[in-house]
Amino acid sequence: MQSQDVAPPPAPSSADAVVDVEQAEAALVEHYPRLVRLAYLVLPPSLGRNRRVVTAHALTQRALPRGRACAPAIPAQSTGPGSDPGYAFVRLQVLRTALEAGLPLKRTAWPKRSQLPPLLPQVWGLRLFPRSGGADELALDQRLSALSGPARAAYVLRGLEKLPDGDVREALTAAGCEDPDLALQEADDTPEQYALLDSPEFDPCSLHARPTDLMRRRQHTKAALAAAAAVAVCGALIALPGDGWAPDGAAAPVYAQNPAAEAALDPAKLTRVAPTAWESSARTDFSVWPARGDLTGDKALLRRALAVWARPGESVQVSATPGTPSGGPSGPAQLLYAGTVDSARVVILYDGLRIARYAEPKNSTKGAALDFARVDGAGRAEANALVLDRADGNVRYLTAPWIKKAAERDLLKPGTGARDLPLTGGVTAPLASAAAQTNCTSWNVMQLTDSTGTRLTTDLGELVPAHLTTGRPGSTHEVSGAQALRTWAPYACSLASLRSAGVRSVNAWAYARQPLPDASSAADWVCTRAETWRGGGTRVLAQFHTPGGTYGAVAAKAENGPACGAKDPHVLAGVLWKSETGSWYLLAAGSRDTSSISTTGGVRASARGGLLAVRAEQGAQAELKGTLEDGRVISGLR
Repeated sequence: MQSQDVAPPPAPSSADAVVDVEQAEAALVEHYPRLVRLAYLVLPPSLGRNRRVVTAHALTQRALPRGRACAPAIPAQSTGPGSDPGYAFVRLQVLRTALEAGLPLKRTAWPKRSQLPPLLPQVWGLRLFPRSGGADELALDQRLSALSGPARAAYVLRGLEKLPDGDVREALTAAGCEDPDLALQEADDTPEQYALLDSPEFDPCSLHARPTDLMRRRQHTKAALAAAAAVAVCGALIALPGDGWAPDGAAAPVYAQNPAAEAALDPAKLTRVAPTAWESSARTDFSVWPARGDLTGDKALLRRALAVWARPGESVQVSATPGTPSGGPSGPAQLLYAGTVDSARVVILYDGLRIARYAEPKNSTKGAALDFARVDGAGRAEANALVLDRADGNVRYLTAPWIKKAAERDLLKPGTGARDLPLTGGVTAPLASAAAQTNCTSWNVMQLTDSTGTRLTTDLGELVPAHLTTGRPGSTHEVSGAQALRTWAPYACSLASLRSAGVRSVNAWAYARQPLPDASSAADWVCTRAETWRGGGTRVLAQFHTPGGTYGAVAAKAENGPACGAKDPHVLAGVLWKSETGSWYLLAAGSRDTSSISTTGGVRASARGGLLAVRAEQGAQAELKGTLEDGRVISGLR
C-alpha cells in the first residue's frame, strides 16, 4: 500500500463562514433526525404530542436559507469532528422558530408563521406520536414541560448538543432570547438526565399511528356524501334523457351486501391447514402452518377478530409495519392461532400477504389491539416464528411446525452458549426482548433448530422477527458457528436503529481487515445491511472495530442503495482514528476487489489496493473514491 500525506488547507473561522443553500440542505438531510428531535424537545408540550411531531418536522423542513447566509459563530457541537457551518445555521433556525412557536398570540400583532398550525406536513385521519418510554423519560418530560421555552432550549442544547454554557448563551441570544442567563439558571434546577434525551420517547422520527375521532369523521363523511349525492341528482335531472334512467350494467345495487366481504367475516370459512401439511408441501412458509391454540373453536372470538380487522373501532390500537396495508381481508383468511396467552386472548390470521394479530383482554373486549406485518415472499428462513404476546419486557413466540428446538443467546457474548427455551404446542417460554431495552448491555436473540440446521432471529419490535445472517452478499450463511457469532458480537447494538422499520433480514459482512498505522494490531471493517419486506428502505452501516473494543463504531451509512447487497457486493468507507500516541489518521477500506482508493477535500491521498491509511488533522473531512478491478468507480458511504 502506498500513501501520501497532504496537509489540509486552513479552515475559515466560523465568523467568516458563508453557508449556501446546498451546504445547508446537506447538513439538514444528514442530521435531520437530530434536528427534529431538538425542535420536538423545545416546542411547548401544551401543543399535544401529535401537533408537536408535525410542527417539529415543519420547522426543520423550513430551516433552509433563501440564498447565501452567514453561519453563526457557534460550534455545531462541542464534541465530534468539528464545526459544521451548515449544521450550525440550520440548528439556529430550528431553535429560533421552535422558541417562537411557544410565544403567546397577541391581538395587536400578526402571529408568526411558526405560531400557526403547519400547512405541511399533514397526515389525514391519523394521530402521530413517538414511542412511549419508561418512567424516567415520563418524569423528565413532565419536568421539561414546567420550564419556560428558553430554559427548555438551554437544557436541550446542553444535553443533546453537548454545548458548554458559553455557547448555549450565544445560541439563545442569536435565537432571540432576551435573558439567556435566566434561562440557564432555570435549567439548572432540572436534574441532568441528558442521556434520556436520546430515548425513543423524544424521537419524532420513530412514530406510532392511531386513528382520529372516527365517529366525527364518519358524521362529516356522511354529510359530504349526502351533499355530493344531492348535487349529482340535481345534475342528472337537468341532463336526464326522455327515456328515463339508464341501466346500471354489472354494478350492484346501492348499499347491496358484498358476498366476498361477508365470506371474509365468517369464522366457518376460515382456512385451516392440517398439522402435517408442511411435511409434503413444496412450500415452507406461513401457508402451511396449522391452526393452533386452545380457542380455535371459539366462533365468537374469531368473529370479533375478523370484524375488527375489517372495520376497527375508535378504541382499537392499530399498528402496521412500514409498507403494510391495514385494510380488511379480501376473502377468507387462514387461521394460524387462537388461544389464551398470559392475560390476553390472541388470534393470528394470514391472508397470503399479511399477518394480522388480534388481541383482547381475557375478561373484556375493551382495549383490543390489531397489528399487521407484511410477509409476502417469506421462505423457510423468514417463516420460522411470529410474536404472540409482549408483557413486562418479555416476548412469546409461536414457532413454525418444523421447528424442533428453541434456545436463547446473548449476541454480545458469543462464548456464553445458548440456553434452552421450552416449547409448548409451538409456543415458547417468555424471552427477554432486545427491542424493549434502552441500554445495550445485552442483546438477546432466539436460536431455532430444524432438520436443515439452526437460525438466529431477533426481535425488532414487530410481529415477525428479523433473520440474522453473515457472509459476503450473494453467498450469505446462517449465524451458527463460532466465527459467525464473533463477527456479529461487536455490532449487535446497531440493531437498535432498525426497530419498527419493517426489517426482513440483516446481514453482517466482514469485508476487510486493516493493520493500524501504529503497528499495535489490526482493525475489522464490517458492513451490516438490513433488507425490508417492502423492498425499499434498506439500510447499510459500515462499522469499524478496533481490538479490545466492545462495540463497533458506525463509520458511514446509506439508505435505499445497492451497496453491500447481492446486486452490488461492494463497499467503501473511511473513518478518522486516533492512535495511542495521539496522532490522527484517515483510515479507509474497500471490499476485496477494490484496486485503488483516493481521497479529496480536507485530506488528499491515494493508495493501491483496498486499504488506505494517511495522517490527517482532527476534524478533517474528505471525499472517498474507489476503483474496482473492472474499472468501475464507487463512492464511499456517508
